[in-house]
Amino acid sequence: MSQTIFKQLHQEKSILILGNVWDAQSAKVAQDAGFTALGSSSHAIANLLGYEDGEQISIDEILFMVERIVKAVDIPVSVDFEAGYADDPDTVAEHVQQLADIGVVGINLEDGKVISGKRKLLDAPLLADKIRAIKAATPDIFINARADTYTTEHPQALEESIRRAALYQEAGADGLFIPLVETKEDIEKLVASTQLPLNVFLSDKLPDLETLHQWGVKRLSHGAKIYEWLVAKNAEVFRYFVNEPRLPSS
Repeated sequence: MSQTIFKQLHQEKSILILGNVWDAQSAKVAQDAGFTALGSSSHAIANLLGYEDGEQISIDEILFMVERIVKAVDIPVSVDFEAGYADDPDTVAEHVQQLADIGVVGINLEDGKVISGKRKLLDAPLLADKIRAIKAATPDIFINARADTYTTEHPQALEESIRRAALYQEAGADGLFIPLVETKEDIEKLVASTQLPLNVFLSDKLPDLETLHQWGVKRLSHGAKIYEWLVAKNAEVFRYFVNEPRLPSS
């Protein structure tokens, strides 16, 4: 039932704003704030456990953190699963089945990977093969296929995004995630090129929600932005407290 609800949320008259969370407490807070669905932030969870972003965390650690999130709320939870934490499609499918077993309804699966501190664009057929393997094993999971064409500054980012979107749709993807696409022209061309609901990533260059909706966007993510903002606030409080060992009045 949760999978059906999550899929329907991508076809509503308003944009699905995903609450990106990193632990059980943030998930509860996001649900109480009114979010209708949550997504884990791989970046935030990795940093929370002392890792850099980019598949440094183990599968067992991911499963532990995600299970705590799922059990803390009553709304659908999707997982930012990076590139699947394996190159072999069958291994990725096994990992995703473990996520489904603990109640996860969807995943982000990307065609980019952080290598030596820099994000690289991987071959599109590899992600397509992973999508097929996952759908064969866990057909109800919502796969949001992420193309890292803009994040890696591909010289023909729009054209390559459209090409990859077609491959991922044919493989069985349920959604299309293009981080850092920001212009009206590019967004409208992407929407016109695919049947997959388009997910964009929050940035200062994007217009308001109503305008994004008019352009055809169906889902908005904010990744680790709230987590990073709160970490910065934590730093301010600790700097204050080390010199004045009492809590500030506000």
